[in-house]
Amino acid sequence: MVEKQNFLLLVGQRIKSVRMSKGINQAQLASLCDRDKQTIERIENGKINTSIYMLNIIAEALQIEPKDLLDIK
Repeated sequence: MVEKQNFLLLVGQRIKSVRMSKGINQAQLASLCDRDKQTIERIENGKINTSIYMLNIIAEALQIEPKDLLDIK
């Protein structure tokens, strides 16, 4: 089983990877999610345990399925 902090960091890295592959910066993603840039930065850095609902909002903004954000193999 993956340790909590490591899991949060892996999910955050996955979000960052998808975001960057789509040419979107943190400020743009934050705007698309109606959040501030610091929130996106904290999620990507594994600093906060975000909600499933927020992962859904991020996935919609990135035009992917929420399950794809958890693809951290």
